[in-house]
Amino acid sequence: MKRKPAPAGKPVEDYSDRLAPCYTGAVYDVLRGMGHRRQALPSGITALNPESKLAGVIYTVSGRPAPELDAHETLLRWTALLSKAPKGAIVVCQPNDSTLAHMGELSAETLTYRGVKGYVVDGGCRDTEFILRLGFPVFCRYKTPVDVVGRWAAETFGEPIEIGGVRIETGDYLLADRDGAVIIPAALVDKVVTQTEKVMRTENKVRTAILQGVDPQEAYLKYGKF
Repeated sequence: MKRKPAPAGKPVEDYSDRLAPCYTGAVYDVLRGMGHRRQALPSGITALNPESKLAGVIYTVSGRPAPELDAHETLLRWTALLSKAPKGAIVVCQPNDSTLAHMGELSAETLTYRGVKGYVVDGGCRDTEFILRLGFPVFCRYKTPVDVVGRWAAETFGEPIEIGGVRIETGDYLLADRDGAVIIPAALVDKVVTQTEKVMRTENKVRTAILQGVDPQEAYLKYGKF
């Protein structure tokens, strides 16, 4: 999996464990405060299971409708996607299609076995009952029984993609929960995670003050957060 190069002599740090306790609203607020207002994926991309949460490093995939290819070739391309997905990553896919399912039960089983954390797609999913039982986190736009065989092909792996105006690169970070999904550029992840942790501590102080009877406006003026 491609990662942003670290400064000479400095190992690449994985921020997944620190990001996991955060929530998308706080992360978005921090990104907005840094001038990055377009880091949330479209609101139509939601979790199959609202209890699902994803936090970690992204591996990007894109594809296209491919009616000119036969079933064998499209399945070769699809299994290449499953083979290339790195352990510990979150696959984020731009299928450039709104008619098919770009994830299904056997593929979810495969990615789970290979240690992939989850799958986010600007497209569809099928076999949702099986995937929910499996517990593999999938975020998608819609559901349909129509599969990719003879219809769609994965084309690029690890290359930049765009979803809803958000540029996404392999090595960037994703946080997704029941409110949606936000993308954190790799170059900003240390600042964003550190600032989000600070914001959450401040929010706890505001919450405590409110529950102790402090006027909400007074609490806001004191802590600068609401």
